[in-house]
Amino acid sequence: MNASEPQAEPRLTSLSHGGGCGCKIAPGVLSGILRGTAALPIPEALLVGIETADDAAVYQLNEHQALVATTDFFMPIVDDPQDFGRIAATNAISDVYAMGGTPIFALALVGMPINVLSVATIGKILDGGSQACRAAGIPIAGGHTIDSVEAIYGLVALGLVDPAHVKKNAAAREGDVLVFGKPLGVGIYSAALKKGQLDQAGYADMVATTTRLNTPGPKLAKLPGVHAMTDVTGFGLGGHALEMARGAGLGIRLDWAKVPLLERARGLAEAGYITGASGRNWASYGAEIDFNRAMSPVDQALLSDPQTSGGLLVACAPEAVAEVLAIFRAEGFGAAAVIGEVTGGAGRLAIA
Repeated sequence: MNASEPQAEPRLTSLSHGGGCGCKIAPGVLSGILRGTAALPIPEALLVGIETADDAAVYQLNEHQALVATTDFFMPIVDDPQDFGRIAATNAISDVYAMGGTPIFALALVGMPINVLSVATIGKILDGGSQACRAAGIPIAGGHTIDSVEAIYGLVALGLVDPAHVKKNAAAREGDVLVFGKPLGVGIYSAALKKGQLDQAGYADMVATTTRLNTPGPKLAKLPGVHAMTDVTGFGLGGHALEMARGAGLGIRLDWAKVPLLERARGLAEAGYITGASGRNWASYGAEIDFNRAMSPVDQALLSDPQTSGGLLVACAPEAVAEVLAIFRAEGFGAAAVIGEVTGGAGRLAIA
């Protein structure tokens, strides 16, 4: 190649040691890091803080309004810059929906290796984030940028919610039914993509699920029968279900056969396309899971598979299930399914 010819840019995923929510610190390590960080007095208006590892902070402003505040950012999970921006922004906004809130605006968090990626590529990442925000009906009102070794993009997302409708991850009740909004397998798809083994149809499915905004959240939050809600992201279904169980001081039983999966997820996992984050997740919480059925290593990998922009996990009264499913399906979440129930117990997860 002539020295004057432009150098080809590297694949975005080649610049990240762990893409999407798969780069999150493992839950066991994170709990150690955060231990003791809430030592200061907690103001009465702070309705949700870090106590139960919930999706966002919630601060009451007045009788009918509370501010929902969250942030999320990560390294590339796909190579297309616009898709990366869309996925990262959708993932960040999801935490507002998971609290029952309606997004109002966002701030961009941008770290880019400016000597490696072109201005055009970085611009496409930011444009992808803007597309997701427009779909959510909110502006990006500012942000911060740094020169970084790895490409990093995400948002600070802010929203509003009526304090009476805040849905914590820790408020599930014994006898509640669990409904899950999206299929599992994003981490497995991302592992296959990084090794060039995800076909075009699989990639389209991956982008479709990770860029689908969790818009049912605010509508679900207004239902009296919905008691708890969270979005399933980097700790996998197993980890986020355990957070729900621990917070409520109850048990959760998952009916594994009913958990929706992306079409190629099991086959790709059987072929060995499993993220390192899945193993780290399992090491952090596998001892807290009871198995009432045989679980293969592939099942284990699916249960702990890190989800990027994953689905809402909803705990609701049995009589509210039909309405919860109807809201999901009206918003285009055709894979939404009943996957288990909240039981008596002490913060453990059972797989049936």
